[in-house]
Amino acid sequence: MAGLELLSPEGLRLDGRKPNELKQTVCKVGVFDEADGSASIEHGNTKAICSVYGPHESVNRGKSRHDKAVINCQYSMATFSTTERRSKPKGDRRSIEIALILEKVFDAAILTNLYPRSQIDIYVQVLQSDGGNIPACINVATLALINAGIPMKDYVSGCLAAFVDDTPLVDLNTLEENSNAPTLILAIQPNLDQVVLFLTESRLHLDTLEKLLEAARRGCTDIAVILQRTIKEALTEQAVKFA
Repeated sequence: MAGLELLSPEGLRLDGRKPNELKQTVCKVGVFDEADGSASIEHGNTKAICSVYGPHESVNRGKSRHDKAVINCQYSMATFSTTERRSKPKGDRRSIEIALILEKVFDAAILTNLYPRSQIDIYVQVLQSDGGNIPACINVATLALINAGIPMKDYVSGCLAAFVDDTPLVDLNTLEENSNAPTLILAIQPNLDQVVLFLTESRLHLDTLEKLLEAARRGCTDIAVILQRTIKEALTEQAVKFA
């Protein structure tokens, strides 16, 4: 799809958003009683859930670390998550790649040194996909980990951005993500001002990269505010419940 088709002459996107405007985002924590921590998130029409178990004794002693916890992530997409029929909702190459990305992100964010010889399991599933699956998984996993009481250095918030017709767009939908526009997936720890994920498969001019990075960073910061508000509201509800 040509870049001009993604933006109207007035500078609005196909869904009516401004270039720097996030999708409507709805979050909830504690959605599964069986898990140690859980959460759900809706980034527009992209919906994901996450369950966290642990820390617990390492299942695979060969991968156990004497000085830190091992992060085990599993990612899957529901067979009904897209309009295309999926014969292998999990275990395919792309799902394994995304799981490894999540493991690296949260290995950097969790205080794993507090739990030597243990394991933390993070299970994420995309129920409905409309762009930005990886950032949605990062954001929902952050909420689930906090809900599980697992110590982290900071929140982790992710955002997908693209550069279209000399304009950076944030929080992409499927049409925008599947266009030929160069994209960037960014995840940051906002309070520490640290980047934990910088992923692009596009060739970018330096000037373009700087603009795209700045837009993605602002998107991550805006999403972090939503995540923090979600946790604060959940804690307030819990305090009122047990008052």
